[in-house]
Amino acid sequence: MQLRPLGHTGIQVSELSLGGLYTSSLGGGGNETTQLLSAAAEMGINYCDTAPAYADSEATLGKALQDSGKPFIVSTKFGGRPTPFDPQNVDQLKESLAESRRLLRREQIDILLIHEPDRPLQYNWWNSFRPLAGPVLDLLQELKASGQVKAIGLAGTTVAEMTSLVRTGLFDVLLTAFNYNLLFREAEEELLPAAKEQGMGVIIGSALGQGFLSRRFDKEVLDRPYWMSRRRREQLLRLYTFVEETGFDLPELCLRFVLSNPDISTVLIGAKTRQQLEASVNGAKLGPLEPETLEQLHELATMLPHRPYEEPMILPLGKQYYGPGIANMGGAVQVGKS
Repeated sequence: MQLRPLGHTGIQVSELSLGGLYTSSLGGGGNETTQLLSAAAEMGINYCDTAPAYADSEATLGKALQDSGKPFIVSTKFGGRPTPFDPQNVDQLKESLAESRRLLRREQIDILLIHEPDRPLQYNWWNSFRPLAGPVLDLLQELKASGQVKAIGLAGTTVAEMTSLVRTGLFDVLLTAFNYNLLFREAEEELLPAAKEQGMGVIIGSALGQGFLSRRFDKEVLDRPYWMSRRRREQLLRLYTFVEETGFDLPELCLRFVLSNPDISTVLIGAKTRQQLEASVNGAKLGPLEPETLEQLHELATMLPHRPYEEPMILPLGKQYYGPGIANMGGAVQVGKS
């Protein structure tokens, strides 16, 4: 497993890393997580990400880290704890960090991220955007200066909003998801270049689209679900033809595509089993894709360079979904009341 620099932090991370959503009761639970961590360490993986919002991931991961005895770089986040959570309350932020340390069984947190800093209706982190200001920023800078955390950063899913935050130059690490994979390329235009300009480490989540790029859904795509645009259907069918003609394994192709970008530090994988872990590692070992293949994938992506506004962030292939729900224009909708 190759190591890559995490921007200017001085931290070297494995090019594949473990996402924390399934190192929890949502995955295999404690014993399986310990086995998964041990196997990951044997394969050269040295970094895992978690968050208070990922069910009991911090507790499960903390015990597994202790049981496995393997050294890992760990990131966690501010956001969602305690309940109810007030992002403007410094005491709550300090309480959340203390709980993360306790659950992860660590005095020092390697990387501490702000969860969803780009969605003020989810977490209202900021008092001002220009200049950027908020209690969480002051606390992060204090924690870094005192050595309680090694690096600070952002973990979000948008492009324009995250680019604005990245350009402040106040953060070391960017974790971005749902905007950079084989088919979704929105991050290429501004977000990734902005992170590079700032010397930030870049962590990519959902390289497999949380499932819709992990396998083929030929019949469903041919039938065209209600929510799917015509161009998305054509693009997916073209992708399936491409992997059939070239012989690529689809998940391998997805991982190698992201790893072909030298500006990416690491790709999070949501492995639940050793078999899934081995498949990802074996794919990564094949190295970057050939320029000709990357050009073919670029042509495929340009069939739909920007997502239709109706389209879900995670394409719900294999799931029941019929389209957007009630529009919420900034407040709760009470059915039956004017």
